[in-house]
Amino acid sequence: MKKAVVVLGLGNPLMADEAIGVCLIERLTQVADRYPSVDFIDAGTGGMSVLHLLAGRRKAVLIDCALMDAEPGVIKRFTCEQVQSRKVLSHQSLHEADLMHVISLARQLGEAPEEIVIFGIQPLAVEPRDSLSPVLGARIEEYVALVLQELERLCEPAD
Repeated sequence: MKKAVVVLGLGNPLMADEAIGVCLIERLTQVADRYPSVDFIDAGTGGMSVLHLLAGRRKAVLIDCALMDAEPGVIKRFTCEQVQSRKVLSHQSLHEADLMHVISLARQLGEAPEEIVIFGIQPLAVEPRDSLSPVLGARIEEYVALVLQELERLCEPAD
């Protein structure tokens, strides 16, 4: 059975800082027992499968690398209404999708959580490599703390 809240880490672990969402989920699962109403899911490159991961939830936190014209390593919290996607799709993979389009589709289908929070982290490097840049790697605990702070807000006693 799906839990009321889901935290999805998005990214490609073979593309350096693009893996930040997946890396954070790995770290967050270490404290998952403190959050019984939360599913922590490595959504990988996600694509349209994110639609199914959002369905049936009341609240969602999405973590992904985001090009925001900021200093590498900067993390920003957004609501869906604050995000303007500029992603250009190649249409060469079923795993490829614009996250905001997937959320829009979930809303059209009546499957979107009532509250969605997005954490975007500015990458330093998106290139073939199986590790984060030192800039992002050094800030993992800061990112985890911000996500946990958000979960404290989202998880009501009834969750």
